[in-house]
Amino acid sequence: MKNQTIVGLAVSMVLGGVANAQSAGAEDNSALEEIVVTSQKRAENVQDIPVAVQVVSGAALEAQGIREFSELTRTSPSLFIRPAEHPVNASISMRGIGTFAFSQAVEPSVAVQMDDVPVQFLARAFADLSDIERVEILRGPQSTLYGRSASAGLLNITTRGPTEKFGGRLAVSGSSDEEYVINGTISGPLGDKLGYRLGANYDDYAGNVNNLYDGDKVNGRRIVSTRGKLVWDPSESVNITGQLSYIDGSTTIGRPFIRVSPNARLRGNAAYGPAVFAPGVTFTDDNNDVVNNYTSGTEYSDFAPSLRMSFDLGSASLVSISAWDHFKQLDILDQDESAVAALDNRQHGTFDVKALSQELRLVSADKTPFAYNVGLFYSDMDIERDFTRGPFFAIARWFATTGTKQYAAFGQVDYTVFDDTTFTGGVRVGHYDIDYTFHDIANNGNFAGDDSETYETYRAAVNHRFTPDFMGFVSFATGHKGQAYDISTGFNLVRQNNGPTKAEKSKDYEIGLKSQFMERRVTLNTTVFTTTFDNFQAQGIETLSDGSFNFRLANVGKLRTRGVELEGAVRPVESFNLSGGVTYADAEILSFPLAQCYPGQTAAQGCSGTPARQDLKGFRPAQAPEWKLALTAEYTPKLGANLEGLFQLAYTYQSEFNFGLNNDPETIQKAYGIANLSIGVRGQDNKWEVAAFVNNLFDQLYYFNMNDSFGNQGNQEAVQSNLPRDWRRYGGLRASFNF
Repeated sequence: MKNQTIVGLAVSMVLGGVANAQSAGAEDNSALEEIVVTSQKRAENVQDIPVAVQVVSGAALEAQGIREFSELTRTSPSLFIRPAEHPVNASISMRGIGTFAFSQAVEPSVAVQMDDVPVQFLARAFADLSDIERVEILRGPQSTLYGRSASAGLLNITTRGPTEKFGGRLAVSGSSDEEYVINGTISGPLGDKLGYRLGANYDDYAGNVNNLYDGDKVNGRRIVSTRGKLVWDPSESVNITGQLSYIDGSTTIGRPFIRVSPNARLRGNAAYGPAVFAPGVTFTDDNNDVVNNYTSGTEYSDFAPSLRMSFDLGSASLVSISAWDHFKQLDILDQDESAVAALDNRQHGTFDVKALSQELRLVSADKTPFAYNVGLFYSDMDIERDFTRGPFFAIARWFATTGTKQYAAFGQVDYTVFDDTTFTGGVRVGHYDIDYTFHDIANNGNFAGDDSETYETYRAAVNHRFTPDFMGFVSFATGHKGQAYDISTGFNLVRQNNGPTKAEKSKDYEIGLKSQFMERRVTLNTTVFTTTFDNFQAQGIETLSDGSFNFRLANVGKLRTRGVELEGAVRPVESFNLSGGVTYADAEILSFPLAQCYPGQTAAQGCSGTPARQDLKGFRPAQAPEWKLALTAEYTPKLGANLEGLFQLAYTYQSEFNFGLNNDPETIQKAYGIANLSIGVRGQDNKWEVAAFVNNLFDQLYYFNMNDSFGNQGNQEAVQSNLPRDWRRYGGLRASFNF
């Protein structure tokens, strides 16, 4: 699809807001609902705040069949989520900028928060998305209110709460490729002042990759999750919410070869050509066969209780949020990815992550000319990593720990100088301590270190309401991502002496317009942005203190992203909703002189020096499509007195991009568009719903990652793919019953 076609689609659908529902208190049922968000740590109308934020409702997630965190990438034109076979390698990008460094101690650039609790270890986020109220997608630095891991953006997830009356929901679905899902909730009061909500979810999917070695399906998942929530209002001024969630899951891994040279040889051994290391496999773009003699995958669990207490003091509310999270994972990988017994290399390891956080904040009452939000934050996270790889090549055996403690004070003030003009100012002052130990068992080495840093971030904005339904804003914000040690295979004394990488910092400027018109049947929001990142953290070539070179986590340069975001919704009649957005992001590397060369890159292609390196100035960063569009339409015509039809169409498009930061021509994902269709019927009172669905309606082939295995195959072309859930078209049925 050409770029002008994308713009045409955007204009024709009158892009604006992000959610659709009936306007509260409005007589005209075709008006759009007031969308309430907590993006600034207080309940506000999304159209009133000077923040670029998109809201995706839980109903929209269910309609699109989104059950995993990584699938959120389909909902937002500014968001890109890349899962991986290894949790630390997973990444989130916002406006084309994300974290491209793979070490257990490196923070993400896009933070995740669930029910006011920060998800401190990113791998924890890549799990179940069930019983969700809404997801708020905040673009640009959010560090002033949300801390060090929000230098590029934030995903703020809110789960559903108790209902005033007893009720529940049961939902089931099955697909043509044998994915089976069942989830349910019950909710209601336990008295005049106590309410509860209990939910459970089970998702079983064998996978879409065939392992020819044993005939099993891989690239699948199994998730069992439960969540309980109690809300107690002992008095009119006190609210206490306790939550407890538990997740138990597993995944399997298979990365099919899609392009392989006839001259490829596993580990350069002349006896192990393609017919030997991948017998029976045809190397084409749509290959989904592997030959692995060791089942790769992960097994994980997470236990996360939290307690939120709110006290109404009259002119303000005092809020306390306490949380604990214990995440454990076993990961295993067939490292040679073949059935060759003589080179049967395997790797396995465990993560044991314990995270504690405490936030205390004072929030002024609503509807005041001078509104404030001030608070204190503390967190403590400890990670243990046990890792083994071998026995034939790339041998490693080590045990490491990393720890991070954070202390911060933050505040934001909104001052309405005139009736229609509000100034916003915010600051966060933080201090953190980091430490590590690294026990290199294979080489009998022991290392340890620690460091600390104090930082500040700022936010300033002014917004003016020209009419009751038209607001404009200008904002400036800074972001901060903390220092980090490169705790990974190859850690040594030189790395220890060189200390941690410097903090990554961002500066963001935005101009935005938020509007509603046609009696609030149409919402149209526009944001123009430019953001720069200094001391960008990524894998690069670094000159160390002893004068040697090393490929490691380093501060490798400067990046910039700038562009335009349009988003919105239109409801011309009560039975029809159209919502979506389009983003143009001009992301560019401004300075990266010592970047790693891509596998097989020659001097003529820009790879030179000792050690070999390339200059990536002027190139686009990884996972940064220039154009991305997301569109959702729903039509619910009445079919009788108590019956409604249901027609839902979701479409996403993104232009070409590279999975690799090193600009590898073998890891380019071409432009593609994915359409998902649902057709069904439901009771007019929403008591029940039955629908048939087809995902990837037009059978578009794409990947969620690509791996260049040039060096592992005798320096010959060998490219592997990671297949997404909707890699090919599939269909199914879903049904739900509310009581």
